[in-house]
Amino acid sequence: MYRRTLLAALGAASLLTFGEARAQAALDEVMAKKLITIAILTDFPPYGFVGTDLKPQGLDIDMANLIAAKLGVKVELVPVTSANRIPYLQTKKADLVISTLGKNPEREKVIDFSAAYSPFFQAVFAAKGVAIKGAADLAGKSVGVTRGAIEDMELTKIAPASADVKRFEDNNATVSAFVSGQVQAIATGASVAGNMMARNPQLGTEFKFVLKDSPNFIGVAKGEDKLRVKVNEIIAAAKASGEIDKMAVMWLGRPAGELPN
Repeated sequence: MYRRTLLAALGAASLLTFGEARAQAALDEVMAKKLITIAILTDFPPYGFVGTDLKPQGLDIDMANLIAAKLGVKVELVPVTSANRIPYLQTKKADLVISTLGKNPEREKVIDFSAAYSPFFQAVFAAKGVAIKGAADLAGKSVGVTRGAIEDMELTKIAPASADVKRFEDNNATVSAFVSGQVQAIATGASVAGNMMARNPQLGTEFKFVLKDSPNFIGVAKGEDKLRVKVNEIIAAAKASGEIDKMAVMWLGRPAGELPN
């Protein structure tokens, strides 16, 4: 009986050790193949979209390329959707997911997360010639916002009584109102604003101030601690060198600023 119990215990320990070894294999495999596979979105500008050259571009793509470069490996970008990006990690179709992924308790049950690498935010945008630095500057100005959206709720909390807040039924209507000059400013998410600015460069639209910050994290398969730690080292170094801020300014019109670890 004692011998059987001992053997069972040793067997369980071996399986545990084997399981841990398998779970820690991703970074070693990447370095051995000299290739990292990263899942990205291609329909979510300015984070990930297809450029005029039909190649993926955006902040998330720049981040993917940065990680590959720092690891000294090539990168294979795998387009995914919001619905299948986590399953791609779980089924090893991707080593990392860089796709405006927010961290929440439900997701933390099935995957692990790096430190935050970029801001995702709702903000007020307007033309460069419109003097807006904060909520108080909205006094007497018209602002378009999508009814019931996060930015609507945040704007309602801080807008001066004299601000003319015009609410529209969806993002397309809100953007159209701003582009056509019906409103002087627009309160919207970074992705909507980025797409709008890319399509309408003649407006000279710029970021004015943040309504709410919701940073992005890189998704890592559960238990892949070696890879997660290495990615965190790269993110920390890029923050310190200013590379993270440069990417945010290029694609979002503002520095990344303080991001959570």
